[in-house]
Amino acid sequence: MNGGAARALLDVRDLKVGLPTRRGPLAILNGVDLHVKEGEVLGVVGESGAGKSITGLAVIGLLEPPARIDGGEVWFDGARIDGLSGDELRRIRGARIGVIFQDPLTSLNPLYTIGFQLTETIRTHMDLGADAAEKRAVELLDEVGIPAAASRLGAYPHEFSGGMRQRVVIALALCANPRLIIADEPTTALDVSIQAQIIGVLKRLCREHGTAVMLITHDMGVIAETADRVAVMYAGRVIEDGTVAEVVRNASHPYSHGLMGSIPTIGARIGRLPQIRGSMPRVGAVPAGCAFAPRCPEVRDLCRAERPVMMDGKATSAACWQYSPRWSDTAAAAGGAAADG
Repeated sequence: MNGGAARALLDVRDLKVGLPTRRGPLAILNGVDLHVKEGEVLGVVGESGAGKSITGLAVIGLLEPPARIDGGEVWFDGARIDGLSGDELRRIRGARIGVIFQDPLTSLNPLYTIGFQLTETIRTHMDLGADAAEKRAVELLDEVGIPAAASRLGAYPHEFSGGMRQRVVIALALCANPRLIIADEPTTALDVSIQAQIIGVLKRLCREHGTAVMLITHDMGVIAETADRVAVMYAGRVIEDGTVAEVVRNASHPYSHGLMGSIPTIGARIGRLPQIRGSMPRVGAVPAGCAFAPRCPEVRDLCRAERPVMMDGKATSAACWQYSPRWSDTAAAAGGAAADG
């Protein structure tokens, strides 16, 4: 490892995920690079289909077959984990990496009480007896804001509201004091007030426990409120990486700039919010060169011909040719390319 990645708790390098077909693998992720440092909240944002959730699933070895990792590396706490067996990965999941999924009803077994599911998970990953595990279960429910926690151990998932079920899922993710939590759209199905409460819980847990969080969402409001740093994904790649303030106020990539421009500002009077024309390319139909080129207002011939690597942008790193010395060489030849389409 080198540079900032040397100090990363999670380091994903050139990760490729594909689906095997008769014509060869169909690329879902096409070279994802990202890292999360200890105690940091990394927000992973992008449109539906950008590859956010698949990245999280690939990291923890939960890809649904026939999807598979076709290349790249995943390093966690200084050790490579993408080649581990299922049993080895299961020992890491829960114990060292916690997971919060979007729908708590798919994470909780409706046939068992909340208390049973918590204590079972605790005893799986920690050397505790039944009484000690139950005590810890109550402490966790208290920590995530479940009122009268001790009396709720015998309740079933359907007896909790959506927000309370999500709190239980967070408690499950924290059972063994993991060093990293991967949270996939943890607030999507909740109303705004409950979203704010869940965000508050995640932020407090990071602050008090030093837990790192990879927060996957399409909601820039959640990112702005929760994350320290943002990785913007598009068509199976990270195309911009920077602090929240840098990406929100001074995005380098035209796609990120479009995302930020589509967020309404309180107090501002405008006729219509700007929008990004077109749509994200389908899996298997990503164009050569920059995947965003067909939608980009700044597109030039270089963009259509070659895929850009991450470069130093305005205040962030961005996969965009306009920050390369080659950009000025293509200006004259570009002509009216920006108006194409």
